[in-house]
Amino acid sequence: MLEQVKEHIEKVTAFTAESTDAIEAFRIEYLGKKGILNGFFAAFKEVPNEQKKDFGKAINELKQKATDKVNDLKQALESQQEEAGIYGDLTRPGMPATIGSRHPISIVKNQIIDVFSRIGFNVSEGPEIEDDWHNFTALNLPAHHPARDMQDTFFIQTNPDVLLRTHTSSVQVRYMEDNKPPIRTISPGRVFRNEAISARAHCIFHQVEGLYIDKNVSFADLKQTLLHFTQEMFGKSKIRLRPSYFPFTEPSAEIDIYWGLENETDYRITKGTGWLEIGGCGMVDPAVLTNCGIDPEEYSGFAFGMGVERIAMLLYGIGDIRMFFENDVRFLKQFSSTL
Repeated sequence: MLEQVKEHIEKVTAFTAESTDAIEAFRIEYLGKKGILNGFFAAFKEVPNEQKKDFGKAINELKQKATDKVNDLKQALESQQEEAGIYGDLTRPGMPATIGSRHPISIVKNQIIDVFSRIGFNVSEGPEIEDDWHNFTALNLPAHHPARDMQDTFFIQTNPDVLLRTHTSSVQVRYMEDNKPPIRTISPGRVFRNEAISARAHCIFHQVEGLYIDKNVSFADLKQTLLHFTQEMFGKSKIRLRPSYFPFTEPSAEIDIYWGLENETDYRITKGTGWLEIGGCGMVDPAVLTNCGIDPEEYSGFAFGMGVERIAMLLYGIGDIRMFFENDVRFLKQFSSTL
């Protein structure tokens, strides 16, 4: 009879069930009033005295294993039902992950980089926290120069020589210091100016500035480069360069493209002229080349710069620059299909 108890212990250990009915049937079979365990307890008096100790121990083990098996199976089944209730059918394929969208600033910046990369410009980057030399002095803006007032600067209070860069021209200075001509690079990045925030202006914005230095570089090279860019970026083939002033270029010019007057929006954004300013440019001032360790008698070059937000607003018809910085998901989702 002791062998029978041990056989049932093995059966209980190996038993498994996937339904409440099967678990209940197992419980009744072993732990019910007419179950196997009660039968063994009733037969205990018939067991020889020398086997009673081992027999009683085996019966208790069988009872404990049967009880634990019932509890474990019930708990496992309830857990599965709970997960199914929360998550549905766990055997079904999962929902596809939602793919985010690139920010319109990143989209336009990458498009600009692609245009200039195809004509040999590489990408250079620099720190957003800059020193006075790279941001101002090396660019022909010494201390107390009146042109510094053109850029309202965020200075670091603890150190007046440290500031948030006001343009990515500081990256060009660093690049000229570390590299010898020929130089052909663009410097995309975020810049900061202490300006009042409105629909057309922000204290944070993005620029892409370009620099080309080599022997015998002329203003004609600058114009052809900008013409190629406007054709690739906007599909516009007509530009004009208006005389202007920048401390680090001489001569300097504003870059205008002929946007056209085909609809009411064109009249509004061009103020009825058809022309639209997209940036500034000019021939690099010889003093800037000297400050950066380049011989202006041997080399010449041109530089240009444009705001990424302005271009994005033109391409996507966005009327408020603040929308780029508010992280409104409804706004950003419009660019989900744009690479």
